[in-house]
Formats: sequence, structure tokens, C-alpha cells
Amino acid sequence: MKQLKLSTIGQYYTYREESLFPLLISSLGYEIVWVDPDKCDVLIIGKPMHAVKWILKKGSFVILPDYYHTFIKTYIKKRHYKPLTLFHTCENLRHDSVKADYSISFDFSAEKERHYRLPYWMEMVDWSHEGLLGNKNKRFGKLFSISRMMQPLGGSFLSKPRKAALFASHLDGPRKKIYQAVKKVIATDGFGKYFDKNISNHSNSGFEKYNILKGYSFNLCPENKLYPGYYTEKIPEAFLGDTLPLTWSDKHVSVDFNPKSFINLEHIDWTNSEVLRELLLSEKELAAYAEQPLLLTPPSIEPFRGFCRNLLRHAM
Repeated sequence: MKQLKLSTIGQYYTYREESLFPLLISSLGYEIVWVDPDKCDVLIIGKPMHAVKWILKKGSFVILPDYYHTFIKTYIKKRHYKPLTLFHTCENLRHDSVKADYSISFDFSAEKERHYRLPYWMEMVDWSHEGLLGNKNKRFGKLFSISRMMQPLGGSFLSKPRKAALFASHLDGPRKKIYQAVKKVIATDGFGKYFDKNISNHSNSGFEKYNILKGYSFNLCPENKLYPGYYTEKIPEAFLGDTLPLTWSDKHVSVDFNPKSFINLEHIDWTNSEVLRELLLSEKELAAYAEQPLLLTPPSIEPFRGFCRNLLRHAM
């Protein structure tokens, strides 16, 4: 078994255990050894560290410059060879936000050889039928089943209490206004760090979304921002929790999901309570969603596996 030395800078703290990339590398027959950045074969770079405003007691502030790339260079400047660099983000960041040899992001991009679009929801899919085992989905409570997502939602959500659940660590941007608008029409319960200050982060919430959604007809699941390609785990979680997804996303979400299987608030006047009421309280309108699958074509992990093979050929 070949040994591959990996390291990270700027990644989330559970990356090594939860990301699909190292798991897939292992499935290709490599023994992964996690090392310091100055000893790695592949350096996996996460979110850039932008300028920070430091608020002083007197009310003035100092703007600290972004030393991100300089920081990386200090790790590798004494090496005999430069490690291969990979920018891998699960945030709404552009694939070229960080200068790197390769990138993995949400972006639709014409660059195919050096960039791979891997929307975050695909990290949560059960890929065991394609030989990839070991990924987890702790926050939801189970992996996403492709076969279930290709079946109609079904009418069970219509027999549950006609109310919505919202999971959120923050309600920035229009998300708070969307929450308030929906709450005027149907009962809406909030879960997560935004609603419970005792929760330190969403990975340690103490609950599984799947179990909570059993008591709701709807899952209010707006994306954090609108951007083509930026579609997270939110819609599949709602669907697989046997609830009707109430999302807020841009029109290109149809690339990933069947747009007839959920309500996209971006396409209606959600600020108008009457419009929301006619939609969310109409048995006829809601019954139509019960007949729709979330996926129209089955996704595959094989293209990503091919991308990783190509990346590794340049790393070793």
C-alpha cells in the first residue's frame, strides 16, 4: 500500500474524520499519514483568513492584513520540492479564491481538469453501492439514500402537524425575514445555536435532525446565500426527513434537484402572507409535491474518483 502524506491549513476541525476526500483517497489504496504542512505530499487549504477588525477598548480599530499565503509559504519554503496544493471548500467561495494546483468547490466552472464541483450534500450520500464506505452524517442522523431520493416524497408529510422546523446557527441576510414571514402563516419552531445559546456549534447540538423532523410537515431550509451551484445538505435533509422542503435558492438548483419536489421561496412573493397562506395551507397544492422525487437522475462518485486519481498522479 502506497503511503500518502496529507496536511491541512484553514480547514474545519472535523475535516480529517468527516470529509469525503481523504476517505476516497484511502479507498484508492493509499495509506494516509497526517503530518505537519512542511512534510506533506498534498497540502489541503481551507477558508482564507480575511482581514480582521480588532476593536480596541477606546473605540478605535486596527485592520490586520491577510497573511494567508505568506503563512503557507513559511511552511514549505525550506523544502526540496513543493507539495501539491488543493483548495477544498464547503463554503460559498469561488473555486479560485485561493491560488492552488487543484480545487474542489460548489462552483459551476469551465475548468474541469483542475477543478471539481462537489456540492456539500454529496458528501452525505451513502456511496456503499459504489464501493465507498465510512462517511458519516452525524447532524442528520443517517446518510442520504439515492434510491429514496429517486422515489416520490409521498403523502406522509400531509398527515403530520402542519408546522415547520428550522435548523440554524445564524439568521444572517434575508434568512431572518424569511423565518418571520413563514412564522406568521404556520407555526415554526427553531433549533440550533441561533435559538439555543447553550449549543457551542452545530456539530455538538445534542440532537439529530431526522428525529426532530418526524413531528413536522415542513422543513424551512433557506440557503445562506444565493449563488449558482451553492446547494448544501438542507434540501435533501428535508426530503429524507419526510417533510416538504421550503428553501430559498437560486434557479440553477434544478441542476442538482427536481424543482417540482420542493417550494423555492425565491420564486414567490414570500413577503406577502396571503401568497404564503394559499400555498402552505392548500391541500391541493401540497398534494402535488407528494408525487415528486428529489432526484431525476442518480449521481455517481466515479467522476470524483477519477479526479482524485489524476490529482494523485501529480502528487507522487
